[in-house]
Amino acid sequence: MKVSVITAAYNSEATVGEAIASVAAQTYPDVEHLVVEGNSDDGTLEAIERAGHNSMRLISEPDDGIYDALNKGIRNATGDVVGFIHSDDFLAHDEVLSRIAAAFKDPAVEAVFSDLVYVSQADTSRVIRHWSTGAFHPRRLKYGWMPAHPTLYLRRQVYERFGTYDNNMRIAADYDFILRYFSQATGKSVYIPEVLYKMRIGGVSNRNWAKIRQKMDEDMLAIRRNRVGGLHTLAFKNLSKLGQFLVRPQRS
Repeated sequence: MKVSVITAAYNSEATVGEAIASVAAQTYPDVEHLVVEGNSDDGTLEAIERAGHNSMRLISEPDDGIYDALNKGIRNATGDVVGFIHSDDFLAHDEVLSRIAAAFKDPAVEAVFSDLVYVSQADTSRVIRHWSTGAFHPRRLKYGWMPAHPTLYLRRQVYERFGTYDNNMRIAADYDFILRYFSQATGKSVYIPEVLYKMRIGGVSNRNWAKIRQKMDEDMLAIRRNRVGGLHTLAFKNLSKLGQFLVRPQRS
């Protein structure tokens, strides 16, 4: 079973090498790593080339934002299973893809996801926030449930059936896709109750009030178009994040 991992990179010179290295270190043997670089104006391309490994393929050309880049990666992926690692982030250990591939040995499984931690930009060993997803059940969607998007691995056929990310959304196209898939899914999903992914704190959706408001508007659009709830769904989705901060800063 080939696993395709997609990284969209733009102006991430300082961190993209670590993201690539965490894929290169995986013990799982059949990995395809597609790095989609959007004509950065810093040293991102050079950092990617320095970190490159035998399983990596580079696509370097202009794009229309992160979701356009992810869609480009999906179109070019040849793996049986497709997942992502963002250019600011990294896999938690070198057995992550082996854990995921093992879950997909059951042919009825379409989706696999896990827990995620947000870590300090300055010290990635310090955990700020812990996202414990929990298992999927359809009724949980209307209470704001979603798996952490970077932990979600899907069979490639899922994208062929349900489409990819809506480029008209700039922040919440991942939530929109997750609702589109899980509100109609007939295949099995597997939740791995383990931190397999580490994300640096400070994503684009939380940079300022304007971005937060834009994300809430897009979240509400996703909720309504996928018919999974209403304003209460958005409220539960945001309130559920508070518990993720109720952890002591710790070394990971």
